[in-house]
Amino acid sequence: MNPFLLTHFTATSCAGRGLDATRAALVEGRGGLAPCDFDGADLNTYTGRVAGIEDEPVRADLSAFDCRNNRLAQIALTQDGFDARVRDAIARVGAARVGVFMGTSTAGILDTELAYQRRDPLTGALPADFNYAATHNPFSLAAFVRAYSGVRGPAVSVSSACSSGAKVFGSARRMLETGLIDVAVVGGVDTLCLTTLYGFNSLELLAPGPCRPFDLHRNGINIGEAAAFGLLERDTPEAGAQAIRFLGIGETSDAHHMSSPHPEGLGARMAMEQALLSAGLDAREIGYVNLHGTATPSNDAAESLALNSVFDRVPCSSTKGATGHTLGAAGALEAVIAALTLRHQMIPAGANTTEPDPALGLDYVTTTRHTPLRAVLSNSFGFGGTNCSLVFGLGAREGASA
Repeated sequence: MNPFLLTHFTATSCAGRGLDATRAALVEGRGGLAPCDFDGADLNTYTGRVAGIEDEPVRADLSAFDCRNNRLAQIALTQDGFDARVRDAIARVGAARVGVFMGTSTAGILDTELAYQRRDPLTGALPADFNYAATHNPFSLAAFVRAYSGVRGPAVSVSSACSSGAKVFGSARRMLETGLIDVAVVGGVDTLCLTTLYGFNSLELLAPGPCRPFDLHRNGINIGEAAAFGLLERDTPEAGAQAIRFLGIGETSDAHHMSSPHPEGLGARMAMEQALLSAGLDAREIGYVNLHGTATPSNDAAESLALNSVFDRVPCSSTKGATGHTLGAAGALEAVIAALTLRHQMIPAGANTTEPDPALGLDYVTTTRHTPLRAVLSNSFGFGGTNCSLVFGLGAREGASA
C-alpha cells in the first residue's frame, strides 16, 4: 500500500490526558489502574477510569449527544491542539473532503443502562429524554466527532470488538486511496459501563488486582476507558524522512470461537504477515511490537505463538498494564502509543509485569529502552477472531505491495 502521513495524534486514558502525560506514564512503567469504584459495579477488580468525565458535559449546542462516551471523545479532541489541527485541515481541503472513521465497542450503552433504571413502572416505557441514536448507537460516536469538528465528509463507525480502533485505519486508507477524501480523522473511544464490566466478569476474565500481561502469574484483564485520535493524509516529498507514516495493515478473521483466540494464534499470525507485506517490510525491520496483551493466560499464549512464528526475538510489550484493556478504543490508543515510540525513539516498559513467563519465549520489555526505531507494529485482536495489525514507520517506503 502507499504510505500515509500520520500528521497529528493524541490520546487520553487513565494513564493521562494528552501525549506528554501518556508518554511519561509509559517511560516510568506506571499507569492509572485502581480498585473499581464505578457506580453500580460491585466487583473485585481494577479498572482504568478517566477522572473528571462526569463533570465535563459536551458542548451546549451538541447536548443531544451528551453521554459518557462522547464526553470522553470531546476531552480527547481538545488535547494537544488536535481539534485545531482538524480545523486547519478543513481550511486547507474543505469540510467535505475530510472523513471521520471511529472505532467503538459499546458507544454510549451506559445511557441505555441508566434509562432502563428509569422505565415507567406501569408500561415499562423508556424515559422520553432517552436518545438512543445520539448516545447508544455505535454511529453516535462518528456523528458526534463529525458535528463537533465541523467535518462534512463521510463518517463511519466500526464496531468489531477490540480491533475496532485499529480497523478504522483500513477504512480510512481505502477512502483516501480512492480519492473520496483528502484527510481522515481516525480514532476510537470506549468508556466504562456495567455491560462490559459484568460481561467480562461472567466470563471469569477480570483480574482482582492490576493486570500483568505476559507475566508468569497473569490472571486476567482490567477494563479501561480511553479516547485516541489521529489525522491521516497523503504522503508528500516535503514531509521528510522523520515524519511518522502509516505503512501497512493486516486484517483477518479466523472465526475460531466467539470469545477465545485460535490456540495457535493463526489469525493473529496472518494479520501480522499481511501488515508486513502491505508495508513492504521484512520482519527484521520491525524494532518493536506493541502486543494486544490482555493478560489472560490463553490470549497471551496464543499471541506469543503467533509472534514467534513471524519474528525472531523482537522487543515487545503490552501497554494494557498502564491503561487497562480499553476495548474498542484499544487499537487507536495503541496506534498512538506506537507513534510515540517512533517520535521519542523508545520501547515502553510493560507496566506491572515483573516476571515474564519464560514459556512464552518473548523478548518482553520490563524497563523502558531508548533505542533507534525505524518501524513498529501494533496488534489488536478481538472477540470472534477479528484481528488487525498496523505498521508505522519513519521515512517513505518504495515498492510496497497492495
